[in-house]
Amino acid sequence: SGEVHIRFWLAFEWVGIIFLPPALQHFSDALLATTGRPSRGRRRGVVLGSYVISLVFFVFLLLGSLLGPLSLEGEMYPHPTLTTLSGLFGFYYLFSAVLSSVGIWRAYRRTKLRVSRRRITYLLVGIVFLAIGAYPYMQFGTAFAQRLSSLFIGLVIFGNMGIFLCLMLMAYAVAFFGVPWPDRIVRSRLLKWVFRGPITVFFMLFLITLTYQLNEFIGASYTVAIPIVSVVSVMLAEHLITLVFPLIDRILLQRGGDDHYQLLQSLSERLITTADLQQFLEAILAGVCDQFQVSTGFVAAVVESRWDILIHTGNVEDLEFNGVGKEIFEEDISDDRTHVFAWGEFWLYPLYSDDESLIGLLGVLRRLIGLLGVLRREDHVLDEGLLQTLDVFGDRAAMALEDRLLQRQVLSSLEELGPKVELMQRLRAAFRFDQNEVLRDLEEFAPQKEFSVLVKDALSHYWGGPKLTESPLLNLRIVQDSLKDYDGVPANALRAILKNALEQIKPEGDRKYTPEWIMYNILEMKFVEGRKVREVAKRLAVSEADLYRKQRIAIEAVAESILEMEMRARDL
Repeated sequence: SGEVHIRFWLAFEWVGIIFLPPALQHFSDALLATTGRPSRGRRRGVVLGSYVISLVFFVFLLLGSLLGPLSLEGEMYPHPTLTTLSGLFGFYYLFSAVLSSVGIWRAYRRTKLRVSRRRITYLLVGIVFLAIGAYPYMQFGTAFAQRLSSLFIGLVIFGNMGIFLCLMLMAYAVAFFGVPWPDRIVRSRLLKWVFRGPITVFFMLFLITLTYQLNEFIGASYTVAIPIVSVVSVMLAEHLITLVFPLIDRILLQRGGDDHYQLLQSLSERLITTADLQQFLEAILAGVCDQFQVSTGFVAAVVESRWDILIHTGNVEDLEFNGVGKEIFEEDISDDRTHVFAWGEFWLYPLYSDDESLIGLLGVLRRLIGLLGVLRREDHVLDEGLLQTLDVFGDRAAMALEDRLLQRQVLSSLEELGPKVELMQRLRAAFRFDQNEVLRDLEEFAPQKEFSVLVKDALSHYWGGPKLTESPLLNLRIVQDSLKDYDGVPANALRAILKNALEQIKPEGDRKYTPEWIMYNILEMKFVEGRKVREVAKRLAVSEADLYRKQRIAIEAVAESILEMEMRARDL
C-alpha cells in the first residue's frame, strides 16, 4: 500500500513536468508578441505541436508506459526508473527549454528601454532556472545521492528554494505587463501577498517543527502544543505584517513619491459616509429636541438646488419648503446675531457656509446650505439659553454639511479624473511593452464605468433633455440602425434602446414589489415614471442609501445589455 501511494504521487508530479515545455513555449510566444513581433504561423504551430506532444506523453503516463518500475534503493530516494519513452521526453524537454529561452532572448533584443530589458532578464533567468530545477534527475542514477547524501539534500533544498524565488521573480516581472496600475501599486500588492502567504506559512512551519523537536527532546506530548503554536504563529505573523508593512511600503516601494501620497492613501479613513453623517446629525437633532422638550425636528440640506431632509424625528416627511420666506436667503449674515425664523409650526435655524468655493455650487443665495428645524410650541419663548443652544448645535450641523459638500466636490473630481488616469496608466503600460497596444484607437481604452455614466445620464433625461438629445450614446450603431423605425429622430431611437435594455433586466411574470424585481422597479419608477427618490424608497421599503447602491448595480446591468446589443450589431 505504501509503495502504491509513493508511485501515485511521483506520477502526479510528472503531470506538471510533462506540460511545462508547452507552457514555456506559449509564454515565449506571448512575450514576443507583446514586443511587436506577433507569430506569422510558425511559432503558433510550434506551440500547438508542443501541446499535442505533451498530451501524448500524458496519455502514456496514464497507461503506465512512460515511467519504469519504482526503485526503492536507499529508502530515502524512491523514484521511477528510466524507460525509452521517458528518455525521449528528456530530449523533448531540453529542446523546448532551449527554444523558449531563445524566444525570450529575441524579446530582450527587441526592447529598448532599460526597465523593460531588466524585467525580461528576470524572465529569462527564471525560465532557465525553472527548467533546470524542475526535471527529475534521479532517473539517470542515484550513485551521487547515495554517496554524498548531505550534499544531495542541500542541493534539493537549494533547488526548491531557487524555483520558488524564480517563480516570484517571474511573477514580479509579468505583473507589470499591460496592467493599468502604477509600478508602486504592483510592487506593494505583490510584496504584501508574499508576506501574508509564503512567509507566514514558512514561519508557521518553522515554529511547528521547532515545537515538535523540543517536545521530542523533553519527552512531552506535542498533540496539544502543535494546534496552539499553529494558531499563535499565524496571528503573530499577521499582526507583525500589519505593523511593519506600512514602514516597508514607505521606505522601499514609495521612494520618490510626493507628500500627497500619504494623504491620498489615508483618504478612505477621512471620508464621511452617509451613515456617519446621519449619526452625527441624529445626535445634534436629539440634543436640540431635548432642549426644546419636543419630539419633532429635522435637518434639511440643499441637494442639486432643491431641499432634501437628511434626518428627522416625528412626522415631517410631507413638508414642502417652497413656502420658506425669502428673508432667510436675503438676510444679512455679516453680524454675529442669532438667526431664527418662525415658519408654520417650526422654528427654523438657517445653516450657512463660510467656504467661498461653495458659493455658486449650491444653486442658492447667501451661502445657505441647510436648515435646522424644531417644532414650535405655543408656550415657547426663545430665551437666551435656547438661542445659545441653537447657535452651538447649528454651527456643528453646518460644519457637517459643509464638510459633506466639500467631500462631494472631491469625489466628483476623482470620478472625472478616474477614467483619464486609468487611460494614462494603460497607455503607460502599453508604451513600455506592447507596441501593438500603442497603435489602438484611444476610444477602445474607454472603461465600462464611463459607459455606465452615459447610460445613467440618458436615463435621467429619459423623457427629454440635453443628456438624452445630446448623449454620445446617439452614435451607437444600434441607435443609427433603428433611426428609420422612429422617423429619423435619434432621441426616440435611443429611448427605445434604453427601454429594451430595461426590459432585459425585468423578471418574468407580472410586476411585483419583491426583492427579485427591485432593480427593475427602481429604474422604472425613478426614471420612466419620474418619481422622487424618497417616494421610490418608501414604496420599495428600502433606505435611500440602499436604493442608490442598487440603482448603480441596475444601471451597470442596463449598460452591459446595451453593450451586448452593440457588439451583436457590429458583428453583423
